Amino acid sequence: MITVLLVDDQQLQRMGFRMLLDGTPEMTVVGEASGGAEAVRMVEQTRPDVVLMDVRMPGMDGIEATRRITAAGSRSRVLMLTTFDLDEYVYAGLRAGASGFLLKDARPEELIAGIRAVASGDSVVAPSLTRKLMNAYLQEPTPTAHADPRLSVLSEREREVLEAIGQGATNTEIAERFTLTESTVKKHVGRVLFKIGARDRIQAVIFAYDNGLVQPRA
Repeated sequence: MITVLLVDDQQLQRMGFRMLLDGTPEMTVVGEASGGAEAVRMVEQTRPDVVLMDVRMPGMDGIEATRRITAAGSRSRVLMLTTFDLDEYVYAGLRAGASGFLLKDARPEELIAGIRAVASGDSVVAPSLTRKLMNAYLQEPTPTAHADPRLSVLSEREREVLEAIGQGATNTEIAERFTLTESTVKKHVGRVLFKIGARDRIQAVIFAYDNGLVQPRA
């Protein structure tokens, strides 16, 4: 059973999400919050698997709430939702520790699939938002390569796997590239995430770009 906390300042929006999730057999809503500060408190109380987090709310917004939830070491993973297809929200949200980012006009099956993916430890970002995120990197100066001290603890193979993750490669593609089994790749990915302190692959992608391991292509 996947437990979900709903965070949105619009009651009708929360009602809609609750109806959808309550109608999904393996999901249950453990609570609702109308703002960021309340969400932070409720995450500590209910410890949900997934927090379905609105971005723009009065008072503490979803990005700051996500930052506080992840900084507290919570096991809860955040899937952010917004009606605004804007670069700064995606970039800031993922940097705050969100494990996924979808638009509110996503189809019900896309939302359910996103919650399942995030709950299982994967990451999900709407395709249009992924394009905007990559465009944001294209417009920024190239970071200094290999600057982060955490890179020094990676083995040569782990660095190669991190670069592949940064390029968006799946475990299957990484296995084919380096002639490894998928189980071996999963072990490498797990060690990479642990050593660089990344919660998931999205955070690893950001880390790879920030340290110049991957250069975005126009």
